[in-house]
Amino acid sequence: MAARFDPMNQDKKLSELLRGSRVSPSLPPRFQENVWRRIEDAEAPGAASDGVSLLDALVAMFLRPRFAYATVAALMLLGMLLGAYQSTRSAQHEAEARYIAAVAPNSLR
Repeated sequence: MAARFDPMNQDKKLSELLRGSRVSPSLPPRFQENVWRRIEDAEAPGAASDGVSLLDALVAMFLRPRFAYATVAALMLLGMLLGAYQSTRSAQHEAEARYIAAVAPNSLR
């Protein structure tokens, strides 16, 4: 009599074989301590982690939504003020040039 193929039995054997062949790597020394230290460093307010420059920290702060809106508003206001200042200076130089042209049209050209 021929042996009968039983897929359920084969699956159980395969599962046991696979479970037995799993390798669980060992963790590096002081792994858990380092993990908790990194978590505490990340949660500490105002603490810059290693490798993060002051510029990176400022950019990260200004990219947060509440600061991003304020930054955009401040930059727009600054742009308008600089534009108004430049237009005032330009108008003043143009008025001076017209005055000089009216007072002494040929001598200063």
